[in-house]
Amino acid sequence: MDIFSNLFPISLYEGLAYGLVAIGVYITFRVLSFPDLTVDGSFPLGGAVVSVLIINGVDPWVGTFTAFLAGMCAGLVTSLLNTALRINALLAGILMMVGLYSVNLMIMGRANIPLLREVTVFDEAAGLFGTDTSTTFSIILMAALVIIVLAILNWLLRTDIGLALRATGDNEQMVRGLGGNTNLTTILGVSMSNGLVALAGAMIAQNQGFADIGMGIGMIVLGLASVIIGEGIFRPRGITGILLAVVGGAFAYRLFLGIALRLGLPPTDLKLVTAVLVVVVLAIPYIRKRLRHEWVPPAARM
Repeated sequence: MDIFSNLFPISLYEGLAYGLVAIGVYITFRVLSFPDLTVDGSFPLGGAVVSVLIINGVDPWVGTFTAFLAGMCAGLVTSLLNTALRINALLAGILMMVGLYSVNLMIMGRANIPLLREVTVFDEAAGLFGTDTSTTFSIILMAALVIIVLAILNWLLRTDIGLALRATGDNEQMVRGLGGNTNLTTILGVSMSNGLVALAGAMIAQNQGFADIGMGIGMIVLGLASVIIGEGIFRPRGITGILLAVVGGAFAYRLFLGIALRLGLPPTDLKLVTAVLVVVVLAIPYIRKRLRHEWVPPAARM
């Protein structure tokens, strides 16, 4: 019981922080049906930008917002590769992910930037409320940020622009037939997605006290796992329910990994556990339909 009580707050903070990554992945993979792998590069991009700005004396709030804009720029390039140059969406994401590794190294100047002696948004916010930067305060600050993001997205996806985004993912040809600009909606969605991922990277880098060039490895898997687990566990309906379920999936995913580590699982096996967990969640609907003797179409190849 003591192990769970200690693990729960950490998993809650990580679930909220990585929930922003899950929301970004949800926008591209579910809303737009755009298999974007830029996430593995835009996450450390956010950490790199905010770290360099902070150690050079820039206000951490300004640095965090700049990291968000940098992520949007990364998503903009990915979407332009697809819409302007007609490069396959999956390949465009891979090219951008590979390219961002070198970009992040150029921004940082080295593989790791420590922030332990620097003032971060957590320090400034704690000073504003006259408290210390404890785990509880970090959870409250991240919860406030996630609530703001969820509120904005919940409103945006119900507007005409949001409906155009959702329609583009459902049936792009229909939207084009009705005179809609699917290139513009794709650019907006992919840019917004990577901006949120970079924002998550900036917040996590400040909380953990350093930015590392390899901190984005596996982020796309984490995001997809969170989306799939959230949909599988909560079975949401409506935009609000889906957004909450995605964040809940990130929390459940981090909690599951934390429990596995506390039970003695070697950290080197975490990627395998993640892959098995996602396979199981994805296979459950298929198995249920097969048990009911329902016809299941072949899986999409592209």
